[in-house]
Amino acid sequence: MSRNPQFASIDIGSTAIRVVVGQKREANESIQIIAASEHSSEGVARGIITSIEDATGSISAALEKCERMCGSPIETAVIGISGSQALVNTSKGITAIAKANGEISPEDVERAIEAAEVVAVPPNYKLLHNIPKNFTVDGQSGIKDPIGMTGSRLEVETQVIHCLSSHIENVSKCATRAGVEISEMVLGILAASEAVTTSRQRDLGVAVVNIGAQATNVAVYENGDLIHLGTIPVGGAHFTNDIAIGLRVSIDLAEKVKLGYGTVLPNDVSKHDEVDLSEFGAESLERVSHKHIAEILEARSEELFSLVNKELAKARRAGLLPAGVALTGGGSKLPGLAEAAKKDLKLPASAGSVEVLTAVDKVNDPQFSTAVGLILWTAKYSGYEGGRRFRIPFLSFGGMTDKVRKFVKTLMP
Repeated sequence: MSRNPQFASIDIGSTAIRVVVGQKREANESIQIIAASEHSSEGVARGIITSIEDATGSISAALEKCERMCGSPIETAVIGISGSQALVNTSKGITAIAKANGEISPEDVERAIEAAEVVAVPPNYKLLHNIPKNFTVDGQSGIKDPIGMTGSRLEVETQVIHCLSSHIENVSKCATRAGVEISEMVLGILAASEAVTTSRQRDLGVAVVNIGAQATNVAVYENGDLIHLGTIPVGGAHFTNDIAIGLRVSIDLAEKVKLGYGTVLPNDVSKHDEVDLSEFGAESLERVSHKHIAEILEARSEELFSLVNKELAKARRAGLLPAGVALTGGGSKLPGLAEAAKKDLKLPASAGSVEVLTAVDKVNDPQFSTAVGLILWTAKYSGYEGGRRFRIPFLSFGGMTDKVRKFVKTLMP
């Protein structure tokens, strides 16, 4: 039995497959990332599998790279699921306390949470998460950890998240054909939130904005609870497309221009500055205004944050999140986005940093926030017993376990 449990994760993105392996250190139970890899993504669009064969090949290639780095095969992994097809509902479960003396046991909590799974959902959707928010014992609400308390009736309020069955099954097929057993499936934005925000931020109220290539996912937290999820059909690729159209250049050249001279703050650029497109492989010696490039990107960022603000308004938290906004994902690296978010959302905003112990430099890149977050999520809500990994309580296809207490403890401030 390994004395240092390892966790592996796979983040299936539209532009890249990312694999991370983490290890729990004995000294303080902190997580150390020991390997990370990425491979260009084929057969995936907007987080959805479009070709089983191509996606499987991409996953296999990313796995092989990571296995070479960590020196051991990756047999099981937690998989990130796109939020574009997710449905979020609040549910309640009620149960009577089983023991004659009224003491609440983990089994009572388990039954209450199972009862909350009974919620009406459209056909072809499958339960992904059933996350407890708080408990009520004999009418006393706001309880985070009821285990050991005395009562006759236990209620729980949970956040129930469903995802399209076909999407879950297609991801499962790809992972299985790549030779990996899925230990859990976790909504990607929840994992990213674990990586770039603290429990204090989630208690105060924070929005995590994960800017991917083709879409942006938003998660809003308050009092430690997830209160809203949203998906916006704008991502980093749209900024690139705008440059291609505005400058009449190819997508590849537009991406190079964005990476080399991109900013969403035209006021920070001199109107006299020019960019020589031949520097990026353009056939002509054309020069374009740097300020014009910034104005193109600014327009798209204003649209993006206008849509983000609509998601915050749906949660009734527009301009009302003390911990502000944490930007992450590959698209968040565009210079000036945090400043633009502050202005457009009227909230504190910053680039959410992935802070984890590692010697692998790329892990701290915002592009790896979901993959690293999957490791942190797994380590936080899972454990080991008899050398075998037990499933995360209340999540995806796994049954509940006697580790209810461990999960409930994480709900406490």
